[in-house]
Amino acid sequence: MDPITIALIGIGCMFLMIVAKVPIGIAMAMTGFLGYAFYDGVKPALSILVSEPVGIIQNFEFAVIPLFLLMGSFATAGGLSAEIYRLAYAFIGHRRGGLAMATMGGCALFGAVCGSSPATAATFGRVALPQMLQRGYAPSFAAGCIAAGGTLGALVPPSIIMIIYAVLARVPILDVFMAAVIPAILAVVLHGLTIALYTRYNPDAGPAGERTSWRERLIVLRDSWAVIVLLSAVIGGIYGGVFTVNEAAAVGAMFAFLLALFRRRLTWTTFLGALGETAANTAVIYLIIFGASIFSYFFTITGAPAAIVTAIGALDVPPLVIIFALLLMYLALGAVFETVSAMLITLPFVLPLVTALGYDPIWWAIVNIVVIELGMITPPIGLNVFVIKGVADNLSLGTIFRGVSVFVASDIVRLIILTLFPILSLALL
Repeated sequence: MDPITIALIGIGCMFLMIVAKVPIGIAMAMTGFLGYAFYDGVKPALSILVSEPVGIIQNFEFAVIPLFLLMGSFATAGGLSAEIYRLAYAFIGHRRGGLAMATMGGCALFGAVCGSSPATAATFGRVALPQMLQRGYAPSFAAGCIAAGGTLGALVPPSIIMIIYAVLARVPILDVFMAAVIPAILAVVLHGLTIALYTRYNPDAGPAGERTSWRERLIVLRDSWAVIVLLSAVIGGIYGGVFTVNEAAAVGAMFAFLLALFRRRLTWTTFLGALGETAANTAVIYLIIFGASIFSYFFTITGAPAAIVTAIGALDVPPLVIIFALLLMYLALGAVFETVSAMLITLPFVLPLVTALGYDPIWWAIVNIVVIELGMITPPIGLNVFVIKGVADNLSLGTIFRGVSVFVASDIVRLIILTLFPILSLALL
């Protein structure tokens, strides 16, 4: 049987299991195990089923995932999300749409601490949405702003999805972080311009807030010392060469823990809750990685990656056309799956194709993250939209999708820019 046909059958079976509510990691692992057993026998397949999870658990680079998750949990418990929001609002909240801009800035800063898109959206849905509605913002615009701002959580380094990509693609983690700096700045700038233009033509959607005096701004800045120290220690330590990524994550987690303890916000309940949340999220991510790794063995042994590269290479179309076709595929996947799942399901066959076309795998990491995150606010499913819906039951999905549509247009522009000009992602390497 043709290798591509066999691979497509395997992918089809995997998606059928996912539709049947089988967890994504287990669906990938079962498909990979059964497919490998079909090719090479049950005993080698059982060996992979055992050796791959053990190897991943023993991989020191993956230890950064629970550490960053723990840092985010302790930072939330210590009240850093509210501080980040107050800091951003103090400087730009007085402008028309300023509260929305402050939310975007807060999401970007919190994303650097948290590293998760749904978690950033959920946090600011609780922190910012009531404030925006109280100050007369249109419900659709306020909710759409937070859903779009949540996507910054995966793009602002350090980001968990970047770490997972770097380890599996065998590229330096720090290089992926560096590649994300300019795209992250571009994302914040384009979102800010989108808010400014939208509120200029729809002034009632985002009325200006009260101006904060410079004295009050300095007080807010002083009171936000913990945010500044944490971000400086983690991000500055990584890029300054003081810490490795793992060490920076450990330092950040310890600082966030001590901060929450010092502020007397870390009761036994919140402490155990933070540990439980971290353990649960780590288990889910590791299970998906286990499944993706086992599935990649099956996909490779079929010979499908080489066959796909050969078949597409024979097409009489420019490589950029193929890249844009992949982007359309990821838009659909991002609307259905969480970022990690969408990336890991496709990485075994997409990455060899992209590199065979002559593109840099680090550039693809950034474009891949951007397009999947765009899918997370795209109808009809858009995971971040459902996160906001969970936080604000009184808002309908239609209301949130209407508000997020303007940011979808902005993100499409950003995606096209990053795709056409790889230098924006590779300039700092």
